Amino acid sequence: MSENTPTTPSSPRPPKQARTGLKSTGTRKAASKSNRSRAREFALQALYQHLVGGNDAHAIDAFTRDLAGFHKADSVHYDALLHGCIATAVEMDQLITPLLDRKMAEISPIERATMWIGVYEFQHCLDVPWRVVLNECIELAKEFGGTDGHKYVNAVLNGLAPKLRAMEVAADKAAGTANA
Repeated sequence: MSENTPTTPSSPRPPKQARTGLKSTGTRKAASKSNRSRAREFALQALYQHLVGGNDAHAIDAFTRDLAGFHKADSVHYDALLHGCIATAVEMDQLITPLLDRKMAEISPIERATMWIGVYEFQHCLDVPWRVVLNECIELAKEFGGTDGHKYVNAVLNGLAPKLRAMEVAADKAAGTANA
């Protein structure tokens, strides 16, 4: 064999992985996210700053808009989520609290902000189906929250959906497609 002859590795190459758009953790890769999904992610980060640091919504907004990738997000949806969640936080907490098994102060800021996003979308974004809201919030909690935080978010939002989107949930149940 000459020096210029390529050698083949001793073991065969592993089979190619299927491209599913998911990371090994089960969360979506950035390239497969919609503009609204990205808006939710930026809103979650902004709401976290509000909850943890008590920062002003306008300062958070200015900071967030300078983050890498923000230009790919639906900025109108982001604005609605950030400012709407902060403006209605007390009312949303009043809806969430009865479904908790602990005090609100013991809930992770990521889970709390994720639940705010879900409640806000249930109430104000009627163009987004309730099951999409639920799924998007579960994905946020999986990606940014604690190990089983998504299960908690799922339970709370699934408990609120019949109250906040009664007709839509009832229609899904009647059609046999509800996961609640």
